[in-house]
Amino acid sequence: MNTWLSRILSWVAAALVGGVYGVAGTIAHSLTWGAVPVGLIIAAIACGALLVAIRALTHDRGATLAAGLGMLGMVTLISGVGPGGSVVVADGVWGRIWIYLVAGLVLLAVAWPRFSRPATGRPAPAAAGAPAPSGAPDVITAVPGVREEPAGHGS
Repeated sequence: MNTWLSRILSWVAAALVGGVYGVAGTIAHSLTWGAVPVGLIIAAIACGALLVAIRALTHDRGATLAAGLGMLGMVTLISGVGPGGSVVVADGVWGRIWIYLVAGLVLLAVAWPRFSRPATGRPAPAAAGAPAPSGAPDVITAVPGVREEPAGHGS
């Protein structure tokens, strides 16, 4: 029960942090220097880094999904027309790229395969001079075809 409670609390925390990143990225995405969308680039790097960090540190797709849903939820919430008629995400190229980019980052981070292999159950190698456990292969002590010279002789 305690593990489920901590897991749910970690999902809530991830969703809140994802929401903060979603708001910050949505506000900053429209910053440009000339034709370079600096805000979009920095916001995408920040949101992607958060998702990768949560996935790598927790090894939990649920926490990554929670952070992604927090991001997407806040992007969606503040992308519409505000009560005063203000628009945070303009209906233009950069606004559309931002919305689809966040969705793509979330999808990629959640769907990324797990590369760690499960333990094979093989016994640890025996120490030098110790007999090999039964059923384990013998330790190679010589290379076939190579003549071993006695110690002290050589160049």
